[in-house]
Amino acid sequence: MADRSALDRFKDVLAGASRAISHDAEVELGFTADAPHLAGKQIKVPTPPRGLPAEQVALARGFADSFSLKLRHHNAKIHAARAPGEPAARAVYDAVEMVRYEALGSKNYPGMRANLAAALEMRTHSDPITRAQSASEVPIQGAVALLLREKLTGQTPPAEALKGLEFLREWIDEKASADFESLAACLDDQQAFQDKVISMLEHLELVRAEVPPESPDENEDEQDGEQDQQQDQDQDEQPEEDDQSRAETRGEDKGEPTEDMTEERQDEETDSEDDGDGDSQEDDGILPVRPNRPFSDLPPDFNYSAYTTKFDETVTALELCDADELARLRGFLDQQLAPFQGAVSKLAHRLQRRLLAQQNRSWDFDQEEGLLDAARLARIVIDSSHSLSYKVERDTDFRDTVVTLLIDNSGSMRGRPIGIAAISADIMARTLERCGVKTEVLGFTTRAWKGGQSREQWLAAGRPPKPGRLNDLRHIIYKKADEPWRRAKANLGLMMREGLLKENIDGEALMWAHNRLLARTEERRILMVISDGAPVDDSTLSVNNGTYLERHLRQVIAWIEGRSPVELIAIGIGHDVTRYYKRAVTIMDAEQLGGAMVEQLAALFDKD
Repeated sequence: MADRSALDRFKDVLAGASRAISHDAEVELGFTADAPHLAGKQIKVPTPPRGLPAEQVALARGFADSFSLKLRHHNAKIHAARAPGEPAARAVYDAVEMVRYEALGSKNYPGMRANLAAALEMRTHSDPITRAQSASEVPIQGAVALLLREKLTGQTPPAEALKGLEFLREWIDEKASADFESLAACLDDQQAFQDKVISMLEHLELVRAEVPPESPDENEDEQDGEQDQQQDQDQDEQPEEDDQSRAETRGEDKGEPTEDMTEERQDEETDSEDDGDGDSQEDDGILPVRPNRPFSDLPPDFNYSAYTTKFDETVTALELCDADELARLRGFLDQQLAPFQGAVSKLAHRLQRRLLAQQNRSWDFDQEEGLLDAARLARIVIDSSHSLSYKVERDTDFRDTVVTLLIDNSGSMRGRPIGIAAISADIMARTLERCGVKTEVLGFTTRAWKGGQSREQWLAAGRPPKPGRLNDLRHIIYKKADEPWRRAKANLGLMMREGLLKENIDGEALMWAHNRLLARTEERRILMVISDGAPVDDSTLSVNNGTYLERHLRQVIAWIEGRSPVELIAIGIGHDVTRYYKRAVTIMDAEQLGGAMVEQLAALFDKD
């Protein structure tokens, strides 16, 4: 038998080292031409060339060491228990956990430092921080992770990231330098570390503090809390018809401003905004606030309008990005989300089996006439006059179906949520196509952060009151229903493009997707909305009532659910969308998106 190659021997040594580091004899290691990833106890690292050049060996070792350290030092249940719901906060929360267990390796095994640094170089190479030209383009999770790693290990961040890192270094140091010190003191205790991380997220203003920073009287607050709790219990016991009067009473107790006061305040805010540079981009990229407001009935006189639709656009991915750039973005998407693709694919296969099971042919046996049943052939040979030896094919009742996936492309989806939404939509479209179900993938956002040309036209007209929607819509067609998946695959990479994700005006996007479905000829039409919260557009809400966009969304949903033949379902990422949609599910982790999509669609088809 021929001697084993150097590559095989290197793989054996690397697998043995991974088992030793992870303290788990069941760990298996293999090479892959795709992105390195960890699935269960299966470690996949980049395949080095047969010559085993030093830099490629260090890269394979770096990913093997990182995944082994995760298996040893990371507890998924503890991590999930304190995970914040806000997407940006969750991204930072996940990123600094990797820094923690890799820092433990660098500290306890000095030989790992160079290996982990090589893996970090590869990850950083495709990170948006390397292309950032302003603070708004720097992903907060990457900046915090690199600065924390520098603090814990003393290693300088990769050279490619230094320019982008400088945009946020001073701000992060000011907000979280004390937190970095406390995190360094509890690396060995994951639970204590994550408690400190939550505190850091509060200081970075990514999550709300659990305790208000200013409390005039603790006893008074406790009494107020008890009174509020008792009031809620009393309200639950009162008849439903008192809901409206209670809402009005709460509004008066809280001293809600009158309409005149609201308009006056909004005018003052607009004046203060316009006093500065109208083209200032200092707020670009700031994640919008997504309030969870209580349900309130639409007033009968509520009429939604747009100040102008002149600057709105409905575009395809190729109109926003050339083919080469789309291919690069698609590659980046595949690389970043390879670890999750296996789990989503398994769920998609489950959906495929359930759909095909409904489309398979079925037969009625023991018939007097029809096709000869081969299983009864012996009976015919014995007695050719024997009856009930035929079968008849039964008609299937699987209706011709089209599914539209409408994906929120707002700034708060940036990072892992939008990436997993893209890959889930990709696999869902591929699966449904195999089952003969046409799929359309759409996205919605705005063309600008601060109102764009619509707001400029409004300002030039002298700021007429109650302008309605005051931003330029951008509706994106990633995949048309009649377009084969193979032709549209690269288009989904557009979601990873820097600067694409801005504001979200859900109501009009829902109407747009719904109207496209109505134009289809399929017998059954399903619209699935994927979003991470309430509609938010700062330009519109600064000159209208604070619930203007949300009330319109409720109005559109109520019409579709009550009158339209389109079946509407929704998935909320990190925010409760069951307050808006009758048929909805809320997930707290973007990684659950693929499973939620499969289960929601499977439930629809099972019901049918």
